[in-house]
Amino acid sequence: MLGINRNPILLTDSYKLSHADQYPPGTSNIYSYFEARQGAQFPEMVFFGLQYSLKAYLAHQLTQDHIDEADEMVTAHLGTEAVFNRKGWEYILKEHKGRMPVRICAVPEGTVLP
Repeated sequence: MLGINRNPILLTDSYKLSHADQYPPGTSNIYSYFEARQGAQFPEMVFFGLQYSLKAYLAHQLTQDHIDEADEMVTAHLGTEAVFNRKGWEYILKEHKGRMPVRICAVPEGTVLP
């Protein structure tokens, strides 16, 4: 699978690395969603691919090596140590045993949607 040997911290756009600093102090939950864009050629879409993504990118435990590698790469890429949220990633490693603390709600794979 695509994500098995990749560092999950680095599977992102550069600007998203600073998102943790943009939440108000004390934020413990965030809500995100995605949807198909309007203006598509077809009036319906089939929802699929979530199971693959979960297995490829979220089913593997985060390690200290992932954190160290990401810290080094992000610092080199952005030219500052200020952006990488080492404390947050180490919290996930310690408190959640390296598993991403997410809850996912989705329609069943294969569902046809307008």
